[in-house]
Amino acid sequence: MAGPTHIKSLKARWVLDSRGNPTVEVDANLAGGAMGRASVPSGASTGAHEALELRDGDDTCFFGMGVDDAIANVNGEIAHVLHGMDAMGQRDIDLKMCELDGTHNKGRLGANAILGVSLAVARAAAESLDLPLYHHLHHVAFGRDAKGKHFPMPVPMSNVFNAGKHGAGGLELQEFMFHPVGASSFHEGLRWVAESYQNLRRVLTKRYGPLVRNVGDEGGFTGPVDRVDDVLGALTDAVEGCGLTAREEMAIALDPAASEFYDTDKAVYTVEGKPRTAGEMVDLYRELCAKYPITSIEDGLAEDDWDGWAELTKALGSRVQLVGDDLFVTEVSRIEMGLERHVANALLLKVNQVGTLTEAIDAALLCYKNGYGVVVSHRSGETEDTTIADLAVGLCCGQIKTGAPARGERTAKYNRLLRIEEELGQSAEYPEGDFRMAYRAFIQK
Repeated sequence: MAGPTHIKSLKARWVLDSRGNPTVEVDANLAGGAMGRASVPSGASTGAHEALELRDGDDTCFFGMGVDDAIANVNGEIAHVLHGMDAMGQRDIDLKMCELDGTHNKGRLGANAILGVSLAVARAAAESLDLPLYHHLHHVAFGRDAKGKHFPMPVPMSNVFNAGKHGAGGLELQEFMFHPVGASSFHEGLRWVAESYQNLRRVLTKRYGPLVRNVGDEGGFTGPVDRVDDVLGALTDAVEGCGLTAREEMAIALDPAASEFYDTDKAVYTVEGKPRTAGEMVDLYRELCAKYPITSIEDGLAEDDWDGWAELTKALGSRVQLVGDDLFVTEVSRIEMGLERHVANALLLKVNQVGTLTEAIDAALLCYKNGYGVVVSHRSGETEDTTIADLAVGLCCGQIKTGAPARGERTAKYNRLLRIEEELGQSAEYPEGDFRMAYRAFIQK
């Protein structure tokens, strides 16, 4: 669709996310007729350093979770300031909104308001260019001269058992994921995940009864399983019961979300009811990695436990992906602190943690420059918006974390990736074996 690409209008509304809470959705209309629509996700276990999600706080509407103020900010101040700006200037638009907000954490206008506009404008620009979104995002990240002839499809990290804030039971560690590192294509990897997920249902039901067949916020099973070994043993058995080789074909990734079970005053973590120091947590992860096919650990320690993170990185960083989520919150300044202290070796990229598309891209580029992996991620409160699927492909990340192969807001991302892989044909690649090196392979072409 050709035609003028300056912003003609912005329109925000509330829609429901996967937890039944309202969230912001934005339409961006360009003068030439192109339109982009995006909705904003929301997290349950949020980092203390994340950009602020603006909620109304009025208990008479959605128990304080309303987003009328954020919507008014889009339809008012933001729409007025961005009117007439060129949608092809994504960085200029995002910077203008940050300047308009005037706070470090986007607390005045709301990161949910700003991000909704940022993503909707990117979608409108892609439509105006008659390009798939992933191709346009590739150009936004790497420049218009980037050829984009080869795109690595991301290896899925699929949360199949939910605990902590995402599930039931007393287990503190939050997410247990299938990680099909040995697949030869995204199609094959997703099939392995889906088959192992179905088999996991059978394994868990046989061992723990029908209650464990319930699912948590991200579609993974949840229930009265209180020992880490029990969950990891069930995942391994489910994989092998599908005829797959644990570790070489289907591995396991963890997201303990350790900030959620860390006592800052006492400087201790509580796992399975037992208080542990950072050093004891490192010993626990070392033991689990020796016993089970674990390839990745996200937020293994608390967001400001820098000394503990350094110890964990020294112990496991050469052979396990150590992902900073709450640690980095997709923010360049936090990543720079991590680089200086030599902690972690990968970033969990969540666009709503930082609040604009270009800030998230800058975080990814900084990681690439320093040899860190990047995992594009969903949130526990999701919508059917599939932007992160295109972002994972366009940024050449090689990994995506988007929940279990269940629930429509999760499968929407997986199904979008299936269609992208089909569309790319021979140009689609899959970082078999070395799942962190997708971007490195891209820059060598």
